[in-house]
Amino acid sequence: METRKYEITYIIRPDLEESAKAELVARFDKILADNGATVVDSKDWDTRRFAYPIAKYTEGTYHVVNVEADSDEALNEFSRLAKFSDDILRHMIVKR
Repeated sequence: METRKYEITYIIRPDLEESAKAELVARFDKILADNGATVVDSKDWDTRRFAYPIAKYTEGTYHVVNVEADSDEALNEFSRLAKFSDDILRHMIVKR
């Protein structure tokens, strides 16, 4: 199967401590890697103000991950676990 490139953007709640944020990012990068995806790049983008409150927060830290994957298994697992995480306010997966 052909390797496809994806960009995952997720918003981390702003009151999360730096060490907890680093642990969260490492955990979700590992989820992708363990399910067959290759993490090309994983970095914080910026802390930005929202147009409307999300879960009573008015701003959040955007994190961008570039991934290469042969199947959707890693992306589906990431999406499933991101929905359960209280530290991730929103996430979006885009095929590049």
